[in-house]
Amino acid sequence: MLEIRGIRKTFNPGTPNEVRALQGVSLSLPEGGFTVIIGTNGSGKSTLLNAVAGSFFPDEGTIHIAGNDVTHWPEHKRASLVGRVFQDPFKGTAPGLSIAENLALASLRGQSRGLGKALNAGLRSQIRDTIAGLNMGLEDRIDNAMGSLSGGQRQALTLLMATWLKPRLLLLDEPTAALDPKSADKVTTLAGEIVARDKLTTFMVTHSMQQAAAFGDRLIMMHRGQPIYDISGDDKKRVRPVELLEKFEELRRSELLDEAAAEMLERSYV
Repeated sequence: MLEIRGIRKTFNPGTPNEVRALQGVSLSLPEGGFTVIIGTNGSGKSTLLNAVAGSFFPDEGTIHIAGNDVTHWPEHKRASLVGRVFQDPFKGTAPGLSIAENLALASLRGQSRGLGKALNAGLRSQIRDTIAGLNMGLEDRIDNAMGSLSGGQRQALTLLMATWLKPRLLLLDEPTAALDPKSADKVTTLAGEIVARDKLTTFMVTHSMQQAAAFGDRLIMMHRGQPIYDISGDDKKRVRPVELLEKFEELRRSELLDEAAAEMLERSYV
């Protein structure tokens, strides 16, 4: 369903700040699959998600979503196929609009009808019933401004907005990184329930080893712009957070050895 072939991206090429963020990444995600991406800072995991979202165009390679070559589609055009939840709970919503108006906008993705016509009595009732399922007591506050809510409440509603029309691909960009532990648990549980219920093809980036082990049916670790660890099926079910932490430690030791070897080689030519 998601086909990534030979993606490369270099930022600030030819300058002292050059960063080779993605180096020939190729991945294939089947319909209904839930893939979790982990990696150290600078590994390329968030860059890969942003490439799929259309935040920038790759230097090389192609991206197909549901049979569509979206490689050079702008972000707003990909919104017809993609739902996204950002790391920042204050992104992805209009703070000055009400809860009901935000969800009405989500129901209009890819359409040209006006907001006033969309937010009719039937949709208001549907919004109220759906929000009641969050068990956050927001169903009687749908006319309150989105900006008046807590980060956890906004992130839960952002998740509802991203999945309202059952997107062909759901992108979860570290959706709980900015939340307190209780809110994070609520949002991750909600995400798992929605993905399982609607059988959404899902691509999640996370720093949490607990989430990486608990969620999804496939796990990929990125390093230096490439996947270096890819497990699925029974291997994914058996993986534990401590094992993932050990792999990060192995990478850290390898990086230190590489730096030491480079320094010794440089000294040998002095």
